[in-house]
Amino acid sequence: MKRLPQVLCLGEVLFDCLADQPGQPLTAVTSWTPYLGGAPANVAAALVKLGTPAAFLGCVGDDAVGKRAIAELAAAGIDLQGIQVHPQAPTRQVYVTRSAQGDRTFAGFGQQLATTVFADTHLQAVQLPEFLFATASYLVLGTLELAYPHSRAAIWQAVELAKRQGVKILVDVNWRPIFWPEPDLAPELIQALLQQADFWKLSQEEAEWLFQTTEPEAILKQVATVPTGVLITAGEQGCTYAIGERVGQVPAFPVAVVDTTGAGDGFVAGFVHQLCLHENKSLTDPELIRRMVLYASAVGALTTMQPGAIAAQPTATAVEAFLAAQSML
Repeated sequence: MKRLPQVLCLGEVLFDCLADQPGQPLTAVTSWTPYLGGAPANVAAALVKLGTPAAFLGCVGDDAVGKRAIAELAAAGIDLQGIQVHPQAPTRQVYVTRSAQGDRTFAGFGQQLATTVFADTHLQAVQLPEFLFATASYLVLGTLELAYPHSRAAIWQAVELAKRQGVKILVDVNWRPIFWPEPDLAPELIQALLQQADFWKLSQEEAEWLFQTTEPEAILKQVATVPTGVLITAGEQGCTYAIGERVGQVPAFPVAVVDTTGAGDGFVAGFVHQLCLHENKSLTDPELIRRMVLYASAVGALTTMQPGAIAAQPTATAVEAFLAAQSML
């Protein structure tokens, strides 16, 4: 019997077209390899691979790229009852150059297309499947779709449905200016969404940008509605967190990085997977919280060891073996 999705991931699905010539500038790239991506889709796929059933809610185009996206999402075992198909708008593709160390730079959307023309911007609030919220435990949201009127309305509708059903919300800021027609609007819109969420995940740069600090405790002192947890990732510097009344830090894992695409999404999936496993436990045990964040960090680290986001995601067995080898369990 198919398990009902425990986590709903709403937002964009797209193809990351990674440059086949890492370390080369855009003008020197001669070929690209497409990998299914988009932060919410990455999180959904990683959750399923870890053993937590998840659904993706988003919109693709009625084109070959969109059909491929749906096929790959289905093959990953993701519930697609919330997928929408737009008859005219194309499915988004993002071109990504890579440094020799695997760090990425967004190079645009190809064919000089504007960010507003893609199908993901047309996600319709009225078509969201309300029944999925009745049995879910968590809703995972990014912020890129706040940039467009239709998908912004869908995000707020999802927040309302989640609140009505007691579904907890995690927001990953995932700041990508290239997606925003009016980047100056982003801080206010993102902060408004964060105020509705139970858990926040930010990079160190995003924390500095939105709150002028990289300390989770300092962020909590600034906000009117205090979330259950704030997690701030800093790549090789590890992760700091304030969850409940517990504050801590875990180091980064030293791994051979091939591609950082999806590392943050892997971290989010690892953390939400742990929340689902321990959902009947109060988040007051400092050792349990540390182990949950450590697990999330391990998922993120393992995701960087192969190109692409979804293809590189580890199984729960692989994560546990990795942690055991690091003497971290």
